[in-house]
Order: sequence, then C-alpha cells, then structure tokens
Amino acid sequence: MTRAVPVDDGLTGVDAASTPVTVERAITAVAGVLTVLLTAAAFWLSYEHLQEVAANHGMAQAVARSWAWPATVDLFIVIGELLILRASLAQTVDWWAIGLVIAGDGGSIALNVAGVGDSARPLDYVVAAVPPIAALLAFGALMRQVHAYLARHAQAAVDAPLTGVEASSAPVEASVYDLPAGASAAPSRPTVEMPVRPALAAAVEAPLTPVAPEPVPVEVGSTAVDLCMPVIYPNRVDQLVRALYGTDFVQPSTIRMTTAMSAAGLGASESTARTARSRVKAREPYLAGLPVVRPAVEAVTA
Repeated sequence: MTRAVPVDDGLTGVDAASTPVTVERAITAVAGVLTVLLTAAAFWLSYEHLQEVAANHGMAQAVARSWAWPATVDLFIVIGELLILRASLAQTVDWWAIGLVIAGDGGSIALNVAGVGDSARPLDYVVAAVPPIAALLAFGALMRQVHAYLARHAQAAVDAPLTGVEASSAPVEASVYDLPAGASAAPSRPTVEMPVRPALAAAVEAPLTPVAPEPVPVEVGSTAVDLCMPVIYPNRVDQLVRALYGTDFVQPSTIRMTTAMSAAGLGASESTARTARSRVKAREPYLAGLPVVRPAVEAVTA
C-alpha cells in the first residue's frame, strides 16, 4: 500500500507571486497606448500644416484637394514602415521600404519647414519641423513594439513541442523487475527426458585424428558513422521549406513553396519563399545537389 506524501505548495511555484510579469505587461500596455497617441498627434499636426501649405500655394479654392494632398507625402512613411516590419519578420532587409520612409519623412520635414515662409523667426522653423520628426520616431517605436510582440509569439509557436514527435516508435519490452512476484520472465516448458545412448565399447571407437584449422585472416576496419547534430530552424517559413525537401527529395519550386506557405497561414510572398530556400541551402549545402523540378512538370505530376 502506497502512502501519500504531503507536498509543500511553497516549493511548487504554483502560487508564487507574478508581480514582475504583471508590471512588465502593464508597462508595455501603457507604452503602447502612449505611442499610439503620440503618433496620431504628430501625424495630425504635420498633416494639417501640409494642408495649409497646399491651400496657400494653388489649392485655396479646392478644399478637398488641399486636404488630400498631404497624404501623397505622409502615407509613404506608413507604407515604408509596414514593409520594413514585414522584412524584419522574414529576417531580410528591404532597402526599397527604407527608401520610402526616407523619402516620405524627408519630404514631410522639408515641406513643413519651407511652408513657414522666408520672413519667419528661427523658432517658427523649429515648431514646424517637430511634428514630422516626432511622427517618424513615434511610428518607428510603434512598429518596434508590434515586431517584438509578433516575434515573441512566433518563437513560442516554434518552441512548442510537436504532438507525437517525441513518442518512441521502438517496441517496449517488459523488464523482469516489473513482473509480479513469483512470475517467471520466460514461459514455462515441460521437461522432456532424452534417452541415453549406450556407451560404445572402447575397442570399437576409432582413434580421433587431430585437425588443426588454418587461421583465416580477418580485416579489422571501422565504418564511419555520421553523428552530426540535426539542423534546427527557428523561422517557421524555413521549417516549412526544409520539410518540402524531404517529401520527394527534389528542390521545391517557388510556386510550391508559396502554395504551402499560403496553406499554413504564412502568406504567399515569392521573395520570402526564395530567401528561406537560400537560407536552408546555405545551412545544409548538400540539399543544392537535389534535382530541380520545373513548375510545369510539377503541375503534371501533382
């Protein structure tokens, strides 16, 4: 009979205080709210000033166009930051997106400052330049927080154990020590008594001739065993592309990779798929020797 052993709740950590985690989440939430407010205020100030510049330079009678005109400058910042965020999640650098941010923010600052006029005081130029600069910094901080949130959840999904992967496929044999008392490890068999042959007379036995077998040379060698550690890919797109190599032992095409990515909810970007394939072949160079299947052939055989 097994006696229950009392467990001290203080040693398990279940009821431990989660104050650091709660404080961290509270600080993150407050910082996110303040960043959103700062971004909205800075964009609104910059946008309104650019509307005044447009109204004072040829669009005074077209109010709708004067309010739509600043979007041709400020929206480049939003588009560029979002593309930079996407490239960062894919572990690549999008120089085109960086150029859009530089062009949009540089044009916004220049137009806000130039719209003050020639006879303005130096502080007027500073006041005009602060909103677009603040909008750039605040929006960058907002994208950084979004990137940290998405990267943390993606890493948690990668680190999660896969169902059934760690289960052993080898048959498990019961140990002798696991058998109940009095049981035998091997099944009992009936004892059969074999008849004993009568001994031959000593005179009838033929003399034995000793035979010395010739020694056979045995070659001693060792077989090289590849004990390389498996390659672990933290990126989910890299994991998906690497898995496609093992399905039919050919190099996956761009169409096949984007189709698998779309089915897994990872988007369908061809550049992301090709970049992931390059990273996989860089870490495992022997995969580059696999045959290449053209999209037309792959569509026929699918």
